[in-house]
Amino acid sequence: MILLSPGLALPTGSKGGVEVLIKSSEFKGAFVDWNRLPEEDLPEIALVGRSNVGKSSLINKIVNRRNLAKSSSTPGKTRTINLYLLNNAFNLVDLPGYGYAKVAKAEQQKWGRIIENYLQNRKQLRGVIHLLDIRHEPGNHDLAMKEWLSHYEIPILLIATKADKVARGARQKQLQLISRKLNLDPEHRPLVFSAATGEGAEEIRDAIGEIIN
Repeated sequence: MILLSPGLALPTGSKGGVEVLIKSSEFKGAFVDWNRLPEEDLPEIALVGRSNVGKSSLINKIVNRRNLAKSSSTPGKTRTINLYLLNNAFNLVDLPGYGYAKVAKAEQQKWGRIIENYLQNRKQLRGVIHLLDIRHEPGNHDLAMKEWLSHYEIPILLIATKADKVARGARQKQLQLISRKLNLDPEHRPLVFSAATGEGAEEIRDAIGEIIN
């Protein structure tokens, strides 16, 4: 099952949502804080996760464009809220990555405030895509993010990225580890995704349709 929010789930491979075919996509800008984002009524879905978890790669794969979202070779470099308009109908919002140890603590706290202010105050927000690296168990920042989103009842889509870097035989063990650390219900599990192969991209688009409709 794909966790969307407490008590709401979409089965893997289900067509329960409205399938989203991405016909157009554009970068709308980088913003230093949530209150500088455009004031409009379009629904938004935010992406959160540790630095270098693959948010930019996921965006590029689901919109079928190679370089719409630019990936940084230096983890922790993205310090802005990046906004992408899809189908002239809704926005994907790439929030700064968290948890990069080499960034000064004060800077980490600043990014944390940017993320929290957006998630707590942006009325256009419909749900959050929470990315986790399938190769590693969730860290304290991942746990805090999941608990925070659940507390405020913000719909969550959990995605285990970089699936191509783990042997298929080892995936179940890693997913079980993630589920145990995040204290997920047995019927819920993260969606597996690979930017390299495209695995999971269709299911992500289906889930996006479920969130925004």
